[in-house]
Amino acid sequence: MKLHELRDNPGATQSKKRVARGPGSGKGKTAGRGIKGQKSRSGVAIKGYEGGQMPLYQRLPKRGFNKPNRAKYAVINLGIIQKFIDAGKLKGDITEESLVESGAVRRVLDGVRVLAKGEFTAKANIAVTGASGAAVKAVEAAGGSLTVTKAAPAAE
Repeated sequence: MKLHELRDNPGATQSKKRVARGPGSGKGKTAGRGIKGQKSRSGVAIKGYEGGQMPLYQRLPKRGFNKPNRAKYAVINLGIIQKFIDAGKLKGDITEESLVESGAVRRVLDGVRVLAKGEFTAKANIAVTGASGAAVKAVEAAGGSLTVTKAAPAAE
C-alpha cells in the first residue's frame, strides 16, 4: 500500500447538504425550516425549552445531599512525614502543631488525617485527629505509635 492509495471507507464521508439553493435541491426556499415562527429565524437557541411543557431537567428528581457542616481534614501521607523526618524538619513526638510548623501541612482545618501512602521507616510517635487503619499498622510495624485523638467540635 502506498500513500496515494489511501482512501476513506465507502460512505465514511458525506458532502455537506447545501440548503436554500433552489427548488430542484429539495431544500429550497425555506431550507427545511418551515414557515415563519421563532425557529425559522437565524440566531435562535432554545436549549431546554419544550414549548411550555415542564422541561425534562425539572421533571427529574434531585439526588444526593452535601452536608454543610461536614468535617474537613488536612490529609498527609506517611511518605511525606518520612521525607520531613529525613530532612530533619520533624523531630521527637509529631503533633498537628509540629506538622504545621515544619510546613508538611498548610493548616489544620478540623484536624489532620494520616494515610498510609508511601514508605515509613522512622520510629516516631504521632498524635493526630484521624488515621487510616493501614497507616496505624505501618507506623507500628516501624516501631512507633500512632494515636488518634478525639476531634474538637467545630467553632460556631
